Amino acid sequence: MKRILAFDFGASSGRAMLFTYESGALGMEEIHRFSNDPVPVNGTLYWDVLRLWHEIRTALTKAANLGGFDAVGIDTWGVDFGLLDRRGDLVGNPVNYRDRRTVPMPEEVFKTVPQGEIYARTGIQFMHFNTLYQLYYLASREPEKLQNTEMLLQIPDLFAYFLTGVKKGERTNASTTNMLNPVTREWDVELLEKLGIPARILPPLVDAGIVYGSLRPELCKELGLPEVPVIAVGTHDTASAVAAAPAEEADFVYISCGTWSLFGTESAVPVLTRESEAFNFTNEGGYAGTTRLLKNIMGLWLIQESRRQWKREGEEVSFNQLEQEALASKPFQCFVDVDAPEFEGPGDLPGNVKEYCRRTGQHVPETRGEVMRCIYESLAMKYKYTFENLQKITGKHYHTIHILGGGIKDGLLCRMTADACGVPVKAGPAEATVTGNALVQLIALGEIKDLSEARKVVRDSTPLKVYAPSSPEEWDAHYGAFLKAIGR
Repeated sequence: MKRILAFDFGASSGRAMLFTYESGALGMEEIHRFSNDPVPVNGTLYWDVLRLWHEIRTALTKAANLGGFDAVGIDTWGVDFGLLDRRGDLVGNPVNYRDRRTVPMPEEVFKTVPQGEIYARTGIQFMHFNTLYQLYYLASREPEKLQNTEMLLQIPDLFAYFLTGVKKGERTNASTTNMLNPVTREWDVELLEKLGIPARILPPLVDAGIVYGSLRPELCKELGLPEVPVIAVGTHDTASAVAAAPAEEADFVYISCGTWSLFGTESAVPVLTRESEAFNFTNEGGYAGTTRLLKNIMGLWLIQESRRQWKREGEEVSFNQLEQEALASKPFQCFVDVDAPEFEGPGDLPGNVKEYCRRTGQHVPETRGEVMRCIYESLAMKYKYTFENLQKITGKHYHTIHILGGGIKDGLLCRMTADACGVPVKAGPAEATVTGNALVQLIALGEIKDLSEARKVVRDSTPLKVYAPSSPEEWDAHYGAFLKAIGR
């Protein structure tokens, strides 16, 4: 039996999961969970990276006390990074991608390198917080930080460095930076030089499934740990989630559904057409050299932040209660573009929904239930819009959508997605990201043959719930109103 320790860092919490694998059966136990809240200081939003390192150490000790483990892997979201000086120390606290300092950066960058050229070179969706724009901010506003930097490591690579002392960059996370050529799968040094960003700070790249190194001997001695390998899994959380997609077919669509909804398909090669650029699809790296052709859509964040706002106003309400209030409200009264800038950050999200509807001449939701109905239906309609565009880009027709991750617990959203898109939705596994993390470790250790066998392990280990479309015609009838509301 193999025992695998997998760390997954989400938008509000992190957790350590201990997996067991024997004779094709995958078991899982959560051994440590901790908050992962960004910290605002002097107007900047930071990762609380040293406290998170403390939580990693705590989880390692717990895992050792529970019988030990054979390997470790870490995944987080993409784009964010830490800067190390020549001594290997952090130049400063890593900044969280939700910080607003990069909002004007893309327009500044496009004055030097046109938007179309950047897409042709990197194939990445335009989002102001991509690493390219974070680094351009530093190069143009705080150049001394880059002058004092010897190496940039993205967050999972940074934690792997803390664990092993090895400085390497894993490709699935590197692919989110807007700085990687998706064909050569190497850094685009020429692009960086045009923008005054020093390419010398970028780490050597490794593929998912490669071993960074072993746990530092001094760390093992201090915490009583086995000197096991730390494996570069699909360190971008969506890469890990897609590795755990229980698909049998080669061509399938997934929604990795959590704070963000990552809607896409797995491709053997990047898609760098004018059409994919026009629809702002991204080409990110997947396990085994695949490409994740996908669209980043704001996901459960809108529901989560709305609930937080109501709680700030003294209204204690559960997610289940919000779902029931949405179901009790009249359907198809108003829509929002869930990716509009006013929905990105923390604050009065329900108020922003009302203002959006007012500004676009729609019914203005008054009750909690009406706000929630608007959010749910807008999310499902955005999935429909993205589903149609994905099929145009690839020239393929997909007959099923796999929803992965925590979003499968939201049955209303799953049902609405099936109805809006007009195809069955298969929901599961809920713990897709951390499961994919563990599966890549098991492949690296030689316990599982390849990705196909790993997905069979998921199918055999996870019950899937199927949502069949029941009223797609009704959604089709209101689709034009949605497109008008989002300016399409």
